[in-house]
Amino acid sequence: MLFATWLGHRMSGKQSSIHDFFLGGRRLPWQAVCGSILATEISALTFIGVPGMVFAAEGNMTYLQWGIGSIIARVIVGTWFVKAYYEKEIYSPYDFVGNKLGVGAKRLTTGLFFLSSILGQSVRLLVTATILQVVTDLTMGQCILAITVVAILWTLMGGMTTVIWTDVIQFCVFIFGGLLAFVVLIGQINGGWGSFVEIGASADKFKLIDLTTDPAVQFTLWVAIFAMPFQNLAAFGTDQLNTQRMFCCRNAHEAGKAIIWSSVSLLITLLMLLVGIGLFVFYQQHPPNEVIAGMFADKSDYVFPTWITTELPPGVSGLILAGAFAAAVSSLDSILAALSQTSLALFQKEHPRFDDPTAQAASDRRQVFISRLLVLGWGIVMGVFAIFLEQTREDINLIGLAFGMVAYTYGPLLAILLFALTQRSRVTTGLWIGTIISILLVTYIRPDFYNILAMTGAVTKEEADAMVPPITFAWMYPVTTAITYFSGWLWAKLSER
Repeated sequence: MLFATWLGHRMSGKQSSIHDFFLGGRRLPWQAVCGSILATEISALTFIGVPGMVFAAEGNMTYLQWGIGSIIARVIVGTWFVKAYYEKEIYSPYDFVGNKLGVGAKRLTTGLFFLSSILGQSVRLLVTATILQVVTDLTMGQCILAITVVAILWTLMGGMTTVIWTDVIQFCVFIFGGLLAFVVLIGQINGGWGSFVEIGASADKFKLIDLTTDPAVQFTLWVAIFAMPFQNLAAFGTDQLNTQRMFCCRNAHEAGKAIIWSSVSLLITLLMLLVGIGLFVFYQQHPPNEVIAGMFADKSDYVFPTWITTELPPGVSGLILAGAFAAAVSSLDSILAALSQTSLALFQKEHPRFDDPTAQAASDRRQVFISRLLVLGWGIVMGVFAIFLEQTREDINLIGLAFGMVAYTYGPLLAILLFALTQRSRVTTGLWIGTIISILLVTYIRPDFYNILAMTGAVTKEEADAMVPPITFAWMYPVTTAITYFSGWLWAKLSER
């Protein structure tokens, strides 16, 4: 932590304007930006959630299929979206939408980003707090507070330049942590690699392709090919968490390389899937006591941090935990920077320019100060919502929870961006209507609303579970994209008459 903080401070440079604070002066090498994208994408969700998902009953490697949609989307974003974004200096995709469709569309997309960030990134904060709770026995609230404070301080220190360079260091740390965990696991398994393969295969943990046509099943080849490209187009093309990094590159060509080369994240996912299988084999040979076994059965996300803290010697456990925390904070400081920038841009149509250098410098300092206040405010909001999520998520796996949360907003966000890229109409009423319909549809499909009903006592837990439609949220990405885009197109055509 001290080294990453020192490096971020050394690399941050002078943050005299929001151009420096949010874009890093557009002077960052694409390799560093690519590393930052990887660090943000992987996060503690992959480091902790993926092994837990594979360890759980019926868990296997079919999650890796979703990488097909991820690669397709990154190539499209790197070759098409990026060129459009670099036509003029903008700070977010929502600035681009505002230039094409008007301020109303910009406010709509910014609002959707706020919603998706609080929903999705609070899950990542929750994951990190889970690790800290296992290690320290602090309350969940105390863990969330501690992690939020660190993320806020790193973001305040030097804006996007600090965020990106600390992300690069953290990326190296959690890759090392993952590799170390896998090597140690193989060494702890009786029979080593041979037993790892034999026991894992006998439990069908190495299953990679699922051709099931049941719409309720998440990790199938059909979801990977037809649904996940939409999710990833939204994640890498419309979510400021990722796009803000691309804007820090020197030009569109380098930004495209950064996003396309970030596809190597699939190798990291594969590593953590193998760690999950290793944990399954280890605990088959060395069954945990009743208390720990009950905890694993309740929430499999506790498996990896529990193994780290109970089965590893001091030093080794510290290195692997450092990897988990590095993965976590690299995502959290990134989203705080993105939320701050989009909040500032929402209420300020253009950045003020003055002929007097003194007045310009004073204005720039004021905007940076406001940006830092926004970082603090959004950090508090995210921490509070993470506590709320912990109370309502029940037994939902964290991977499913994270992807499910952004299902509310990613379809409409992508549809509005595609509308801005392909249509000339500035009539956005249809896009609003499509967005509302889409969010209501996802609310109907997702279990979150029904869990809240059960918490309030309106229905029993069994009745709430029975209300959830038998279809995975993943199909909502293309469906809500189509609904929002078609609604905007239809309203525009009717308005022309």
